[in-house]
Amino acid sequence: MKHVKLYTPIVSLLLLFSSCQKVIDLKLGNVTGKLVIEGNVTNAIGPQVFKLSTNVPFTNTNTYPPVSGATVTVADQSGNSYLFTEGPAGTYTNSRLTGVPGNTYTMMVVSGGVTYTAVSTMPQVVALDSLGSQNTPLSSGSNPKKQVSVYYRDLAAVANQYLFVEYVNGVQTDDIFVFNDEFNNGLAANVVLRENDIDIYTGDTVTVQMQCIDQPNYLYWFSLSQQQNNGLGGGVTPSNPPTNISPASLGYFSAHTIQTQTIVVK
Repeated sequence: MKHVKLYTPIVSLLLLFSSCQKVIDLKLGNVTGKLVIEGNVTNAIGPQVFKLSTNVPFTNTNTYPPVSGATVTVADQSGNSYLFTEGPAGTYTNSRLTGVPGNTYTMMVVSGGVTYTAVSTMPQVVALDSLGSQNTPLSSGSNPKKQVSVYYRDLAAVANQYLFVEYVNGVQTDDIFVFNDEFNNGLAANVVLRENDIDIYTGDTVTVQMQCIDQPNYLYWFSLSQQQNNGLGGGVTPSNPPTNISPASLGYFSAHTIQTQTIVVK
Protein backbone atom coordinates (compact mmCIF):
# COMPACT_ATOMS: atom_id res chain seq x y z
CA MET A 1 0.00 0.00 0.00
CA LYS A 2 1.04 3.60 -0.62
CA HIS A 3 2.16 5.98 2.13
CA VAL A 4 1.97 9.77 2.51
CA LYS A 5 4.95 10.97 4.53
CA LEU A 6 4.81 14.20 6.51
CA TYR A 7 7.44 15.36 8.93
CA THR A 8 7.56 16.57 12.58
CA PRO A 9 5.41 14.65 13.04
CA ILE A 10 5.93 12.21 10.19
CA VAL A 11 2.52 11.03 9.06
CA SER A 12 1.91 8.13 6.73
CA LEU A 13 -1.63 7.64 5.53
CA LEU A 14 -3.28 4.50 4.26
CA LEU A 15 -6.84 4.12 3.10
CA LEU A 16 -7.98 0.54 3.01
CA PHE A 17 -10.29 0.10 0.04
CA SER A 18 -11.44 -3.42 0.81
CA SER A 19 -13.01 -2.44 4.15
CA CYS A 20 -13.80 1.17 3.16
CA GLN A 21 -11.96 2.33 6.26
CA LYS A 22 -9.38 5.03 6.68
CA VAL A 23 -6.20 3.90 8.35
CA ILE A 24 -3.46 6.31 9.33
CA ASP A 25 -0.09 5.80 10.96
CA LEU A 26 1.37 8.76 12.81
CA LYS A 27 5.04 8.99 13.74
CA LEU A 28 6.35 11.75 15.99
CA GLY A 29 10.09 11.78 15.36
CA ASN A 30 11.67 9.50 17.94
CA VAL A 31 8.82 9.76 20.45
CA THR A 32 7.46 6.23 20.57
CA GLY A 33 4.69 4.29 22.19
CA LYS A 34 1.91 6.80 21.54
CA LEU A 35 -1.51 5.22 21.08
CA VAL A 36 -3.02 5.65 17.62
CA ILE A 37 -6.81 5.23 17.37
CA GLU A 38 -8.37 4.87 13.93
CA GLY A 39 -12.12 4.54 14.43
CA ASN A 40 -14.77 4.44 11.73
CA VAL A 41 -18.53 4.02 11.68
CA THR A 42 -20.14 4.11 8.23
CA ASN A 43 -23.57 3.60 6.71
CA ALA A 44 -22.33 0.49 4.89
CA ILE A 45 -23.64 -2.91 5.92
CA GLY A 46 -20.80 -5.02 7.21
CA PRO A 47 -18.21 -4.86 9.96
CA GLN A 48 -17.37 -1.46 11.39
CA VAL A 49 -13.63 -1.35 12.05
CA PHE A 50 -11.33 0.21 14.63
CA LYS A 51 -7.56 -0.15 14.52
CA LEU A 52 -5.34 0.49 17.52
CA SER A 53 -1.58 0.70 17.25
CA THR A 54 1.43 2.57 18.60
CA ASN A 55 3.67 4.95 16.70
CA VAL A 56 7.31 4.14 15.93
CA PRO A 57 10.43 6.22 15.19
CA PHE A 58 10.76 7.68 11.71
CA THR A 59 13.91 5.62 11.16
CA ASN A 60 11.98 2.38 11.63
CA THR A 61 10.29 0.41 8.88
CA ASN A 62 6.56 0.86 8.30
CA THR A 63 5.60 -1.70 10.92
CA TYR A 64 3.28 -0.35 13.60
CA PRO A 65 2.79 -2.53 16.68
CA PRO A 66 -0.88 -3.40 17.21
CA VAL A 67 -2.46 -2.68 20.58
CA SER A 68 -4.29 -5.69 21.95
CA GLY A 69 -6.51 -6.14 24.96
CA ALA A 70 -8.35 -2.83 24.66
CA THR A 71 -12.08 -2.42 25.24
CA VAL A 72 -13.78 -0.67 22.32
CA THR A 73 -17.44 0.35 22.36
CA VAL A 74 -19.62 2.69 20.31
CA ALA A 75 -22.95 4.03 21.56
CA ASP A 76 -25.65 5.58 19.41
CA GLN A 77 -27.90 8.48 20.38
CA SER A 78 -30.66 6.08 21.44
CA GLY A 79 -28.45 4.55 24.12
CA ASN A 80 -27.63 1.33 22.28
CA SER A 81 -24.07 0.18 22.94
CA TYR A 82 -22.00 -1.96 20.58
CA LEU A 83 -18.97 -3.87 21.84
CA PHE A 84 -16.19 -4.45 19.31
CA THR A 85 -14.35 -7.78 19.23
CA GLU A 86 -10.62 -8.03 18.61
CA GLY A 87 -9.17 -10.18 15.85
CA PRO A 88 -6.60 -10.01 14.35
CA ALA A 89 -4.40 -8.24 16.88
CA GLY A 90 -5.13 -4.54 17.11
CA THR A 91 -8.20 -4.75 14.85
CA TYR A 92 -11.61 -4.46 16.51
CA THR A 93 -14.86 -5.05 14.62
CA ASN A 94 -18.61 -5.08 15.15
CA SER A 95 -21.02 -6.49 12.54
CA ARG A 96 -24.29 -5.47 14.25
CA LEU A 97 -23.77 -1.73 13.92
CA THR A 98 -24.74 0.11 10.74
CA GLY A 99 -24.50 3.88 10.90
CA VAL A 100 -27.51 6.06 10.13
CA PRO A 101 -27.04 9.50 8.54
CA GLY A 102 -27.97 12.25 10.99
CA ASN A 103 -27.25 10.14 14.06
CA THR A 104 -24.53 10.89 16.61
CA TYR A 105 -22.12 8.21 17.81
CA THR A 106 -19.90 8.16 20.88
CA MET A 107 -16.69 6.15 20.96
CA MET A 108 -15.10 4.79 24.12
CA VAL A 109 -11.71 3.09 24.04
CA VAL A 110 -10.09 1.81 27.24
CA SER A 111 -6.42 0.98 26.82
CA GLY A 112 -3.49 1.02 29.23
CA GLY A 113 -5.75 2.18 32.04
CA VAL A 114 -6.83 5.31 30.12
CA THR A 115 -10.33 5.93 28.77
CA TYR A 116 -10.48 7.76 25.42
CA THR A 117 -13.74 9.22 24.13
CA ALA A 118 -14.89 11.00 20.99
CA VAL A 119 -18.16 12.03 19.38
CA SER A 120 -18.99 12.17 15.66
CA THR A 121 -22.24 12.92 13.86
CA MET A 122 -22.79 11.17 10.54
CA PRO A 123 -23.77 13.73 7.87
CA GLN A 124 -26.65 13.29 5.47
CA VAL A 125 -25.83 11.58 2.20
CA VAL A 126 -24.89 13.84 -0.70
CA ALA A 127 -25.41 11.68 -3.78
CA LEU A 128 -22.36 10.89 -5.91
CA ASP A 129 -23.63 11.53 -9.42
CA SER A 130 -20.85 10.38 -11.75
CA LEU A 131 -17.16 10.35 -12.58
CA GLY A 132 -15.47 11.80 -15.65
CA SER A 133 -11.95 12.18 -17.01
CA GLN A 134 -9.96 14.72 -19.00
CA ASN A 135 -6.39 15.49 -19.97
CA THR A 136 -4.18 16.96 -17.27
CA PRO A 137 -3.02 20.56 -17.83
CA LEU A 138 -0.09 20.83 -20.25
CA SER A 139 -0.44 17.16 -21.14
CA SER A 140 0.36 16.39 -24.76
CA GLY A 141 1.37 13.63 -27.12
CA SER A 142 -0.44 10.62 -28.47
CA ASN A 143 -1.14 9.20 -24.99
CA PRO A 144 -1.70 12.20 -22.67
CA LYS A 145 -1.99 11.86 -18.91
CA LYS A 146 -5.50 12.02 -17.48
CA GLN A 147 -7.19 13.18 -14.31
CA VAL A 148 -10.57 12.26 -12.85
CA SER A 149 -13.44 14.55 -11.92
CA VAL A 150 -16.25 13.85 -9.44
CA TYR A 151 -19.75 15.22 -10.05
CA TYR A 152 -22.36 15.74 -7.31
CA ARG A 153 -24.86 18.35 -6.11
CA ASP A 154 -24.18 19.89 -2.72
CA LEU A 155 -27.00 20.15 -0.17
CA ALA A 156 -27.91 23.79 0.53
CA ALA A 157 -29.51 23.42 3.95
CA VAL A 158 -26.35 22.47 5.88
CA ALA A 159 -22.59 22.81 5.70
CA ASN A 160 -21.06 19.83 3.93
CA GLN A 161 -17.56 18.37 3.96
CA TYR A 162 -16.16 15.68 1.70
CA LEU A 163 -13.21 13.29 1.59
CA PHE A 164 -12.43 11.44 -1.66
CA VAL A 165 -10.26 8.33 -1.91
CA GLU A 166 -8.88 7.42 -5.35
CA TYR A 167 -7.62 4.06 -6.63
CA VAL A 168 -5.87 3.59 -9.98
CA ASN A 169 -5.98 0.01 -11.23
CA GLY A 170 -6.62 -1.11 -7.67
CA VAL A 171 -3.78 0.89 -6.10
CA GLN A 172 -4.67 3.76 -3.76
CA THR A 173 -3.06 7.09 -4.53
CA ASP A 174 -1.22 8.92 -1.77
CA ASP A 175 -3.03 12.21 -2.27
CA ILE A 176 -5.56 13.56 0.24
CA PHE A 177 -8.65 15.08 -1.42
CA VAL A 178 -10.76 16.99 1.11
CA PHE A 179 -13.28 19.74 0.30
CA ASN A 180 -16.12 21.75 1.81
CA ASP A 181 -19.00 23.72 0.27
CA GLU A 182 -17.78 27.22 1.14
CA PHE A 183 -17.93 28.30 -2.51
CA ASN A 184 -20.55 25.93 -3.96
CA ASN A 185 -23.21 25.60 -1.27
CA GLY A 186 -26.31 24.07 -2.83
CA LEU A 187 -24.77 24.00 -6.30
CA ALA A 188 -23.74 21.33 -8.75
CA ALA A 189 -20.09 20.55 -8.06
CA ASN A 190 -17.31 19.31 -10.32
CA VAL A 191 -14.29 18.39 -8.20
CA VAL A 192 -11.07 17.56 -10.04
CA LEU A 193 -8.83 15.07 -8.25
CA ARG A 194 -5.44 16.54 -9.10
CA GLU A 195 -3.27 13.72 -7.87
CA ASN A 196 0.50 13.66 -8.22
CA ASP A 197 1.22 10.07 -7.34
CA ILE A 198 0.16 7.62 -10.06
CA ASP A 199 0.01 8.56 -13.74
CA ILE A 200 -3.42 7.86 -15.27
CA TYR A 201 -3.86 7.03 -18.96
CA THR A 202 -6.66 6.02 -21.29
CA GLY A 203 -7.81 2.50 -20.47
CA ASP A 204 -6.91 2.66 -16.77
CA THR A 205 -9.58 1.75 -14.22
CA VAL A 206 -10.16 4.39 -11.56
CA THR A 207 -12.34 3.93 -8.49
CA VAL A 208 -13.36 6.84 -6.27
CA GLN A 209 -14.89 6.54 -2.82
CA MET A 210 -16.81 9.61 -1.66
CA GLN A 211 -17.15 10.16 2.09
CA CYS A 212 -19.43 12.77 3.65
CA ILE A 213 -17.61 13.71 6.86
CA ASP A 214 -18.34 16.00 9.80
CA GLN A 215 -16.55 19.26 10.56
CA PRO A 216 -14.00 17.94 13.13
CA ASN A 217 -12.87 15.24 10.73
CA TYR A 218 -12.73 17.75 7.87
CA LEU A 219 -10.29 19.80 9.97
CA TYR A 220 -8.25 16.66 10.63
CA TRP A 221 -7.91 15.69 6.95
CA PHE A 222 -7.52 19.30 5.81
CA SER A 223 -4.60 19.69 8.21
CA LEU A 224 -2.96 16.58 6.76
CA SER A 225 -3.56 17.78 3.20
CA GLN A 226 -1.96 21.16 3.95
CA GLN A 227 1.13 19.48 5.32
CA GLN A 228 1.22 17.15 2.34
CA ASN A 229 0.89 20.00 -0.15
CA ASN A 230 3.65 22.02 1.48
CA GLY A 231 6.00 19.08 1.90
CA LEU A 232 9.34 19.42 3.62
CA GLY A 233 10.46 23.00 4.09
CA GLY A 234 7.21 24.35 2.67
CA GLY A 235 6.88 27.24 5.11
CA VAL A 236 4.11 25.68 7.20
CA THR A 237 5.29 24.13 10.46
CA PRO A 238 3.93 20.57 10.53
CA SER A 239 2.05 19.61 13.68
CA ASN A 240 -0.27 16.97 14.99
CA PRO A 241 -3.55 17.14 13.06
CA PRO A 242 -6.41 18.29 15.33
CA THR A 243 -8.10 15.26 16.84
CA ASN A 244 -11.63 14.85 18.18
CA ILE A 245 -10.40 12.30 20.73
CA SER A 246 -10.16 13.16 24.44
CA PRO A 247 -7.72 13.05 26.15
CA ALA A 248 -5.75 14.17 23.09
CA SER A 249 -4.47 11.14 21.23
CA LEU A 250 -3.19 10.35 17.77
CA GLY A 251 -5.85 9.52 15.21
CA TYR A 252 -9.54 10.18 14.84
CA PHE A 253 -13.08 8.86 15.25
CA SER A 254 -15.30 9.38 12.20
CA ALA A 255 -18.94 8.59 11.52
CA HIS A 256 -19.37 9.12 7.78
CA THR A 257 -21.28 7.95 4.73
CA ILE A 258 -19.59 6.19 1.83
CA GLN A 259 -20.36 5.79 -1.88
CA THR A 260 -18.16 4.30 -4.58
CA GLN A 261 -18.06 4.50 -8.38
CA THR A 262 -15.63 3.15 -10.97
CA ILE A 263 -14.83 4.25 -14.53
CA VAL A 264 -12.55 3.13 -17.30
CA VAL A 265 -10.70 6.27 -18.36
CA LYS A 266 -11.33 7.48 -21.92
